[in-house]
Amino acid sequence: MPKMTRAKARQIFERLAEASPEPKTELYYKNPFTLTVAVALSAQATDEGVNKATKTLFEVADTPEKMAALGEKKLGDYIKTIGLWRNKAKNVIALSQKLIDDFGGEVPQSREELESLPGVGRKTANVVMNVAFGQPTIAVDTHIFRVGNRTGLAPGKNPLEVELGLEKIVPEDFIQHAHHWLILHGRYICKARKPECWRCPIVDLCGFKDKVMSPDSPKKNGAKPAKKTTKKAAKKKLAAKPKLRASKKTATSK
Repeated sequence: MPKMTRAKARQIFERLAEASPEPKTELYYKNPFTLTVAVALSAQATDEGVNKATKTLFEVADTPEKMAALGEKKLGDYIKTIGLWRNKAKNVIALSQKLIDDFGGEVPQSREELESLPGVGRKTANVVMNVAFGQPTIAVDTHIFRVGNRTGLAPGKNPLEVELGLEKIVPEDFIQHAHHWLILHGRYICKARKPECWRCPIVDLCGFKDKVMSPDSPKKNGAKPAKKTTKKAAKKKLAAKPKLRASKKTATSK
C-alpha cells in the first residue's frame, strides 16, 4: 500500500466533511458526567443499545451524587441489557464516588485525571475531552482502527499507533471532528465484513486493494472465485484416497 500523502489526506477529510458537515457522537448524554458514563458503558456494546438504557437512567441519575446514591444494584437494573453490565455498574458507581471525593463532583478535563477514574481508559478520556471540552483529540475505536488501516491514512498494529498516526496526517483544521467522521464512515460505509465501496465518497483516494464495487458482489474485487467440483472430479479424488484397513477385534463383547 502506497504511503498516504498530506495532500491526499486533506482531500479525504474535505469529502467526509462535505458529506457530514456537523458530525456528532451518536451516544445520548446530558452533560460531561453523563457523557463519561455513556462512553464507559459503550465498551463492547453498540451506541444504540447503550442509548436505550441511558435515556431512562439519566432521567434519575445525571450527576455523580445521584449516581452514587442510586447504588450498584439499582444501577444494574437500568443497564442489564448492556454487555458486561455487572462490571460496568461497579465501575460507574466507583467513578462517581471518585469524582465526588477527588474532583468536587466535576469531570476533569485532562487525560491523566480522566484515566484515573475507574473504567475510563484512553479512548473514553479522548472522547470526553473532545466532545465535552472541545479538545482536538482522536479516540480510536474498532471502526477508526479499521478505517485507519484500510485506507492507509494511519496504519498501525494497535489503537495507540493509529491514534498517533492520525494526529500526524490529519490536517489541523479538520482534527477537531476527525474521529467523528472516521467513526461514521466505518460504521455505515467502510463496514468490517463487506465495505460498501460502491457508495464511498473517498473510494478513489483509499489504498484498500480489495474494494467491493457492487452491492451484489459476494466477494471483494480481486478475490478468485472458488472452483466448482464436478461429479467426475469428485469420484477421481475419492478413488485416489487410500483405503483404510479394517481394524481387528481385540476383545470379545460381553
